[in-house]
This record gives sequence, C-alpha cells and structure tokens, in this order.
Amino acid sequence: MPFKQYFFTTFYCIALLIGCANNTLDNPGELAGKWRLDGLISIPMEFKQGEVTALDITEKVTYEAKGRDILVTYKTGVAKGTVVKYTITGDDSAVTELGTLKRVQ
Repeated sequence: MPFKQYFFTTFYCIALLIGCANNTLDNPGELAGKWRLDGLISIPMEFKQGEVTALDITEKVTYEAKGRDILVTYKTGVAKGTVVKYTITGDDSAVTELGTLKRVQ
C-alpha cells in the first residue's frame, strides 16, 4: 500500500474512533457550563467533565450525544442509574422533562 493511501486510511480510522468515542464519554458537549433549570423551582446546574452539580450536590455522570439530545446517566447518588434527556433548543437553551434550561452568563 502506498504511503499516501496508508496515511489517509490511518488518519480516517483514527478520526472515526475519536468521533465515536465522543458520543459516550465524560464530555458534556453543548451542555458544558452553568445553567438555570426553570421548572417548579429554579435550580442552578453546572455540567462539567464527568459530573453534574445541582443545588451544590455533585454527582458522577456519563454523557451520550444523539443529535440534538444529550443523555445524562447518573453513576452516583440518589439518581444513580437514572437517565435524563436534555434537548438543545438553541445556543443558550435546552429542555428536559424537568423544565427549561437557560445558560447562565
């Protein structure tokens, strides 16, 4: 196999693996940062690498991106095993069954 073809084949495989790995990892993607959940009560939330903080309680999570949806699976705490779906509706907004999220600047 010529070097040029080998290089591009290898590069493509590595890019594909990185892309697949980013779908289910610690990375919150578009949810990264501080938000306010407006529902029955207003709750400050922060999505960081491998964790979510809400009401000053930090839980370990994993994130899975599926189009505009981000599935957050709780690995610790009271919500352990629970999956919450957040749908990104704009640059600074998202919705979930629990209410509407607005990004905090």
